[in-house]
Amino acid sequence: MIQVKRTDIRLKAAPRKVILKFLDFANPSRFQPVVDAVLGKDEATAELQLKGILAEFEHRHFDLPGAFLGNYERLAHYAAVSDISPTKKMLIGAYFTHEYSFQAAALFNPSIVLHPDQTGIAPGQNRFILSLRATGEGHISSIAFLTGVLGENGEIMLEASSQKLTTGKRLTDLHFEKKFLLDRLLLNEEYKALLAGLLPESFNEKQVLELIADQPLLREQILKIFDENYDLRFSTSSPIDSRVLFPASGAESNGMEDARFVLFEEGDAKTYIGTYTAYNGKVICPQLIETQDFQFFKIRPLHGAAASDKGMALFPRKIKGQYAMIGRQGGRSLSIMYSNDLYCWNEYQPLQHPQRDWEMLQMGNCGSPIETPQGWLLLTHAVGPMRKYVLSLTLLDLENPDRVISSLEQPLLSPNEEEREGYVPNVLYTCGMLLHNGQLVIPYAMSDNAISFATVELEEVLFEMMNDK
Repeated sequence: MIQVKRTDIRLKAAPRKVILKFLDFANPSRFQPVVDAVLGKDEATAELQLKGILAEFEHRHFDLPGAFLGNYERLAHYAAVSDISPTKKMLIGAYFTHEYSFQAAALFNPSIVLHPDQTGIAPGQNRFILSLRATGEGHISSIAFLTGVLGENGEIMLEASSQKLTTGKRLTDLHFEKKFLLDRLLLNEEYKALLAGLLPESFNEKQVLELIADQPLLREQILKIFDENYDLRFSTSSPIDSRVLFPASGAESNGMEDARFVLFEEGDAKTYIGTYTAYNGKVICPQLIETQDFQFFKIRPLHGAAASDKGMALFPRKIKGQYAMIGRQGGRSLSIMYSNDLYCWNEYQPLQHPQRDWEMLQMGNCGSPIETPQGWLLLTHAVGPMRKYVLSLTLLDLENPDRVISSLEQPLLSPNEEEREGYVPNVLYTCGMLLHNGQLVIPYAMSDNAISFATVELEEVLFEMMNDK
């Protein structure tokens, strides 16, 4: 039997961690009276009120005055504002800014990757980044980060997290190539050909909307594409653990769920790619996060006939010249997909079906597979009676990962008495593991109530799996 070592680490939701959001009433009648009241103040009174607000809240945030000014600018859609002093702009912005406790409800479903900066640590150690799914008011999910160091002997040392948080800045005037847009438009080929003749090779949103000003249905599609495909940048002065990826498009307005990050390598190029589920309250959509430094992020939806359901996980390198992905179309069984285009997935094939009592309801991946000499090691979850979620492992052929070599006859990790109590009972879940000095390091969520870590020797796992064939 495989010996799994649980740690005593417990990461729990921290309601004190807050981000800033625009207080959007979406109704001009709720904005204009407040604007008028501030405009009616003399400058000294406005300065005194703003000073009091900053004294109470400024220590909790990065650049609070800048946030107030940014939210003032957003009022242009709703209220008539004039050329007024910076003080009154900030005061108006303060009225329409609020704190949001983004992990007040739950903190769960971690993913783990090597940190891009490995300087300043001892030999045999590795610095890591942990991504976390955080849920707040309205059950809206976002992505948070923590950092830590793995010791030479497998010790897990979490670094102190920042108390100030930031959601970064969505970049404007993003340019796309013609093919990028045409691939995503739901048009027949004849209409696409006509549109292709109108479009320049590269364009921004304003330019393309001017070209199709008399096409309302096409305009709606293009606005959706520009909304869902966006770039996000954080200040270099903000540490990684202060950065929060909060829903910024309509497709993910109710949550960015269960990010599975992997360090993808192609030649000398290295990119961190996270697959996640965007949720708008009605529809789910698989999407990608791309970053090289966890400061600048590209958010891109997946498309194609096979880009459906939850829980996709990308292989860390190409297989026979193609991207490879583990999926779960249909919700019950594992699948595998290949594509020449990172964003487009049209075909999939079955990989592994539930067979054992403890996995009969459904199976899914728990992050990207790890490459070993014996094959690709895939961490999975499985669901059995009483909707109990357990963690298991599957070994895939190295050259042809659509072939299953072996899978565990018994779960690797099953909820114990402590782990089964929480927001969602009887559930162990994770979105990734890391190989460090011969050990598999597995961060995992305990019934959406807390996050812990477990470790297991890779050699022991492979011995068990190769002898269970």
